[in-house]
Amino acid sequence: MLREGDQFVQCGLGHRHWGKFGAAGLLVHHDGAVLLQQRSAMSLGPETWGLFGGARDRDEAAVATALRETAEESTLDVSAVRLHGVLREDHDGWHYDTVVGDLPERQDVAPGDWETKDARWVPADEVEDFDLFPPFAAAWPRVRAAIRRTVLVVDTANVMGSRNDGWWRDRHGAATRLRDQIDKLDGVPLAPFDVAFPELVMIVEGKAKDVGDTDHVRTVRAEHDGDDTIVETVNQLTAPGVDVHVVTADRELKRRCAAQGARTLGPRWLLDLL
Repeated sequence: MLREGDQFVQCGLGHRHWGKFGAAGLLVHHDGAVLLQQRSAMSLGPETWGLFGGARDRDEAAVATALRETAEESTLDVSAVRLHGVLREDHDGWHYDTVVGDLPERQDVAPGDWETKDARWVPADEVEDFDLFPPFAAAWPRVRAAIRRTVLVVDTANVMGSRNDGWWRDRHGAATRLRDQIDKLDGVPLAPFDVAFPELVMIVEGKAKDVGDTDHVRTVRAEHDGDDTIVETVNQLTAPGVDVHVVTADRELKRRCAAQGARTLGPRWLLDLL
């Protein structure tokens, strides 16, 4: 059954694309391998390899499209995918979004409908050995660089002190408000993604250290020095394939975090997003 976005269109660059409102696909990875779809003989680019995905519906978010299309075209349990970010390829009035995520455990995946001939886990180093769908082949170098996850560590005391909202009268209440605002973030601009969905970590100390977790924010208590706890947390999180970003204006803390391999962002960056 055709959906409202199932239509060919021409972009401002003169290219012909499938998807009246754009298109999106899912790049899911696990332990150095990525899940690829071999397109059926009846699909565009017959029997080439690429990502599960397809045309967006009107007003449908890229993530929703990528997960929906993947669930239709394969047996992958998309509810298990941990999202990390979105890469956008702009074609002057038409765009394709690659949604990147990983799985905590590898799944055996089979074709789900007529559009898929085969589904296979392929080591990232071997992807270019396959006969790739031309648009995916062109995008693969940038997509491969995004096979990673991001973590955002917030120096709560420093960020609270950067805005004049009466935080000094009620540190616990101010930290709770900040946590609840961060919890509502729906993607942030963090490289290598156009929109990233980072793991959110807040370091809480002093009168605010009893502020608890939410669905999307993990809090870490600083029992003693807050800066030391942030550096320890960064050290624990740093690993291959992980980008750690620390939000603080403290120059010495920035230096210490950078020495651990983390990147730093000022409080204004975060407050403007909130």
